[in-house]
Amino acid sequence: MASIHNIIILSCVLLLSLLSSSSANPRMLYLVKQQPLVLKYHEGPLLKGNITVNLIWYGTFTPNQRFTIVDFINSLSSHSNSPKSPPSVSSWWKITDGYKGGSSTVVLGNQIQDLKYSLGKSLRDSQLVALAAKAGYKTNSVNVVLTAADVVVDDFCMNRCGSHGSGFGKARDPKSRFTYAWVGNPAQQCPGYCAWPFHTPVYGPQTTPLVPPNGDIGADGMIINLATVLAGTVTNPFDSGYFQGPATAPLEAVSACTGIFGSGAYPGYPGQLLVDKATKASYNAVGLKGRKYLLPAMWDPRTSTCKTLV
Repeated sequence: MASIHNIIILSCVLLLSLLSSSSANPRMLYLVKQQPLVLKYHEGPLLKGNITVNLIWYGTFTPNQRFTIVDFINSLSSHSNSPKSPPSVSSWWKITDGYKGGSSTVVLGNQIQDLKYSLGKSLRDSQLVALAAKAGYKTNSVNVVLTAADVVVDDFCMNRCGSHGSGFGKARDPKSRFTYAWVGNPAQQCPGYCAWPFHTPVYGPQTTPLVPPNGDIGADGMIINLATVLAGTVTNPFDSGYFQGPATAPLEAVSACTGIFGSGAYPGYPGQLLVDKATKASYNAVGLKGRKYLLPAMWDPRTSTCKTLV
């Protein structure tokens, strides 16, 4: 039986719904002094050191979509940017160094393509675990299942945009335990839920969507959700790491900061961001090869705040 953490990216949408049904001003709500956010450490193991991320591509992805995601993974531990450069993807990932156990270095491992939808186009959680297991179950690795835009996954777009958990390759043999994550392409099924702020939200203030930095609502939305589940995996891999609330529905490193991308963010407004002069796309981080990304805020244990890059 696998342990699964559903990443509820939709909480910002629920906040927007509440705001739209009341006379409250979202900016006024943001200015109200909030209690410090604290993710409790539950004394369990974290993923630290060298971490291998294996990718399982389920269904059809364009070359640009694949390159965008691969470049993001490769950029997590790249420190090539100079101090005068815009914030880097690696500077975002380094926030995880503040969690107990030291730093972690991410490297891209194997990539598996399932172009023929071997399990069909409607998947259950148990099938996601089975797909993840195809990449093996080595210690300190995360097997990430990426489902194409035409694949339906249980509860996708209803109360989750991605998830992470742990499973066993061999009937609860402790040596075969592995961690995995799943993220779906929301472009066709729910861009207003799982690709905000690149699409008008289903509920709340109907603000103008941001231009996605890689020109693809699906891929750029997946990056936000992939960042969320990867941070959750390394800081709470086995239900006993850092989280707030019940272990069955935890707020984790990034999901505790949902909807925040830049300074001054409030419900319905992602915050102040960088804008590409040529494309007008919004971003807050640059990858290894200069590709731009919009990454969500992450809870920083050093300051007990949701840290943004800009």
